[in-house]
Amino acid sequence: MTALPHHLDADIWLLHMFSSQAAREGGVIRRKVRDVDRIVGRDAFVTEMRRRGYRVYENAGQFVIFCNREAVRRVV
Repeated sequence: MTALPHHLDADIWLLHMFSSQAAREGGVIRRKVRDVDRIVGRDAFVTEMRRRGYRVYENAGQFVIFCNREAVRRVV
């Protein structure tokens, strides 16, 4: 396996993700599961989401991340 380019360093990637406007405003973002697994690793990703108190759901190869600590309610 080859090393990831510098811009895909796990810490930089997470920083970039949480620097997005949606994340900064407490919104919802999504990331491909394969990217998270390849760049950050699922365990490190889950640990960071728990540390921040964010809710994360997986669907159709995507992680849907609620960048706030509000309750999530399924409507349908």
